Amino acid sequence: MKSAVIVFPGSNCDRDARDAIETVTGHAPAMVWHQESELPEGTEFLMVPGGFSYGDYLRCGAMASRSAIMPAIVAHAATGAPVLGVCNGFQILTESGLLPGALMRNAGLKFVCEKAKLKVENANTRFTSHYEGGAELVIPVAHHDGNYFADEATLDRIEGEGQVVFRYAQNPNGSKRDIAGITNEQGNVMGMMPHPERAVDARHGGTDGLKLFESLLGSA
Repeated sequence: MKSAVIVFPGSNCDRDARDAIETVTGHAPAMVWHQESELPEGTEFLMVPGGFSYGDYLRCGAMASRSAIMPAIVAHAATGAPVLGVCNGFQILTESGLLPGALMRNAGLKFVCEKAKLKVENANTRFTSHYEGGAELVIPVAHHDGNYFADEATLDRIEGEGQVVFRYAQNPNGSKRDIAGITNEQGNVMGMMPHPERAVDARHGGTDGLKLFESLLGSA
């Protein structure tokens, strides 16, 4: 599967994303600067990585969601192709309207950097098919604005439609209903605050994120 990683000014997980994808596929993804207006021809999987795009000025992900590449990302998602946004990438996807809700300042008003315990809430997605439902994972988090918020009607809807994919077993940021990751209604766009790309190599402390990339990229 031909992949691409979007790079914004302030991205700092783009190389982690590249390495995770290359670990699974054996091929490095294209690294696409945010001022480009088109994705590389034939791109199938697209990842929007973590970091601090535009220094988190105005609102996390808000300025990046207006970058030149965003119309191409929206059009790519509209075809049903998979898009994964992690941490700042999740913020960008909510700011661009590709995912419901918003990411607010952590409830404790402090940056959180730790290994978070998660539960796989829905294993029947293209992002989680290599996991068992209810599996408990340990995935690193590193964010200041990871507090997922949506109104109760939206929360009820995404819960009812199976769009909640990951849930915190121990909530580090105050997210509503312990939500750590969601998909859109079509199931092809997912955002999550924890960093699966940082959990693909045992030498880095764990491999619980590896199956997410294997699910997406078709590795056994």
